[in-house]
Amino acid sequence: MPELTWPGKHLQELARSDLVLDSIIFPGGRGYPSASAQNRLIFGDNLGVMAALLPEHEGRINLIYADPPFFTNRKFRTRIGRGEDSRKPENWKLADGYPDAWPNINEYLDFLYQRLALFYRLLAANGTLYLHLDWHADSYARLLLDEIFGQDKLINEVIWTYHGPSPIRRAFNRKHDTILVYVKSPDYIFNPDPIREPYHPSTVKTFRSSTKAGFGKVPDLVRGKVPEDWWYFPVVARMHNERTGYPTQKPAALLERIILASSNPGDLVADFFCGSGTTPALADRLGRSFIACDSTWRAIHTTRSRLLSTTMKPFTLERSRETIRQMSSSKGLHLSRINSTLKVNLGNLKIDYWEVDPDWNGNIFMSAAQVLRPRRSGEIPEEIKIKTSRKACVRLVTERGKDYQLNI
Repeated sequence: MPELTWPGKHLQELARSDLVLDSIIFPGGRGYPSASAQNRLIFGDNLGVMAALLPEHEGRINLIYADPPFFTNRKFRTRIGRGEDSRKPENWKLADGYPDAWPNINEYLDFLYQRLALFYRLLAANGTLYLHLDWHADSYARLLLDEIFGQDKLINEVIWTYHGPSPIRRAFNRKHDTILVYVKSPDYIFNPDPIREPYHPSTVKTFRSSTKAGFGKVPDLVRGKVPEDWWYFPVVARMHNERTGYPTQKPAALLERIILASSNPGDLVADFFCGSGTTPALADRLGRSFIACDSTWRAIHTTRSRLLSTTMKPFTLERSRETIRQMSSSKGLHLSRINSTLKVNLGNLKIDYWEVDPDWNGNIFMSAAQVLRPRRSGEIPEEIKIKTSRKACVRLVTERGKDYQLNI
């Protein structure tokens, strides 16, 4: 069988990340302090993180969706402003998003190869991998997946189509991505009924007018059809309600179809390039458990904020040892408490998020209340009503990712 090679190709010896439990987050305080947290958000390089997960999760993850860098050789930026005119990108307030720049194709392929091999090990026997790429590298990835999974384990090459402006003037506009769907065994999960869609009105009209249409096969027009392997979903546009500001955000409808088709309620879904948090948000809403991971602070912060707006279940925030940073001093910040109202004077700091542990044990932060800066416009609230002990602790995060901690 053909094999893709490059200088130095080999699977590295696994180096497991040392994962540290940073906090348990109870959205809106629900379940605090005793509810168990099955869902996990992990800040760290996914290669070491996946290696660390192997003892517990090897062969146990039912669905992995992977949206890695595409080999675009660009550095993507994130919108962090509020109340801006979405039609005037020159005025947007931006911060670093994530890099997708590589010295050469060999380094990119090595990056991808190591992670695809771990996806295979983590997948359950009935599991499915959806690898989302585009024209830059999808053909390389297919050869690597044929090698790791087996050529006969390719189930679909899904084409996601969309519209939008394009700077291309000397070629057809590139308006599709490729999602390669691989399984580990013939006993993989596939649920057709939850993803059925209505037949086209012209098809319905044709079958109503003639019993001989369709070469003698009469479809169940009420039940609908299983979608083809090309899917049209609009991109998350500048003014879309789903928009988080994170670059290359994927639409919820796309992930909803994938999760419904290839997992069952109660299954474990993983996304090790979680970005804007679409996969964990949809997995939770559809009754699945999740592991979400990313190597950039911006992605973890965006995902945490998104989950706080969508889930009622507690989840953990874990960090690989190398991502742990010293909390900054409280210069410019002031914390006060009057009865059950906790107030933080933010001064001139641009705070994007703050949270409260009302009974801080000095070890694991138990986030019982969270305050988010409004997504569209307005300032972040500086007060919250919560019953606290004398050991209460507040953590704050600026829009640029600097951490502060205040104790009462």
